[in-house]
Amino acid sequence: MTSTSNPRDLRAELENLTTEAFRPELAEIDRLPTLEIARLMNTEDATVPAAVGRRLPEIAAAIDAVAARMARGGRLVYAGAGTAGRLGVLDASECPPTFNTDPSQVVGLIAGGPDAMVTSVEGAEDSKDLARADLDALRLTTDDTVVGISASGRTPYAVGAVEYAREKGALTVGLSCNPDSDLAAAADHGIEIVVGPELLTGSTRLKAGTAQKLVLNMLSTITMIRLGKTYGNLMVDVRASNEKLRARSHRIVALATGAGDEEIERALAEAGGEVKTAILILLADVDGPTATGLLSKADGHLRAALGAVQS
Repeated sequence: MTSTSNPRDLRAELENLTTEAFRPELAEIDRLPTLEIARLMNTEDATVPAAVGRRLPEIAAAIDAVAARMARGGRLVYAGAGTAGRLGVLDASECPPTFNTDPSQVVGLIAGGPDAMVTSVEGAEDSKDLARADLDALRLTTDDTVVGISASGRTPYAVGAVEYAREKGALTVGLSCNPDSDLAAAADHGIEIVVGPELLTGSTRLKAGTAQKLVLNMLSTITMIRLGKTYGNLMVDVRASNEKLRARSHRIVALATGAGDEEIERALAEAGGEVKTAILILLADVDGPTATGLLSKADGHLRAALGAVQS
């Protein structure tokens, strides 16, 4: 399947995509009561996790590959157009407050640039050259990973991003919602979550968008777990940038250590607000500089730092 600028060929191509298929049984959905439409949508959405579940081996393999590169200092870069691009930008933007990553570590690129987050930028998704230019500005290395995201699996911007990244020796992942897609074929790791035709014909912000969000959640979250950004299921690298997160930081230290409020506040103060360091201070009974040194030697993995003290 190849993209083309010929309108007739493009129409034929779309007709062969699962995500674009017309469902005649829903042709009079607009005449149904609102509650019935809501039930139909809910039933449709319930099928998405199972579709993701069928591709867990491919997802896990991609995550392990991404984590290995990021452990060497590489970046995770999402590239997509429209809804797919917005989902990538969303996932990237949530990593700094959740995992205390530098904004340059997880990057979201959307065809048409930041303006495309809220308005349509005509023609941007059709340009492989634009994807190459956006990635070229990042100066990709062989430790980086580029994830192309496209419901159809044929969007030139996403496909072009993956093709260019492979040329540069970066790891590539292609996330789409159609089988046998150009995007998956172009990537080192192809992940095709086939969710079937949408409730509204071709509206891939629905099931396809939900599937992409679920997979991106896995890619970033499990990668961060592998990088030591959590301790158990606690976000020990959370960045306390507001009152809510400062309260959460205190609670995380309490859950990890069982210490009292005064002890926790003293440990957080000595740790400069770093949750992971405060936990190590309390659990290993060491001072702030020692805890910082132990974490540095353990590449930021709290469990490994604790093991070094206890061994």
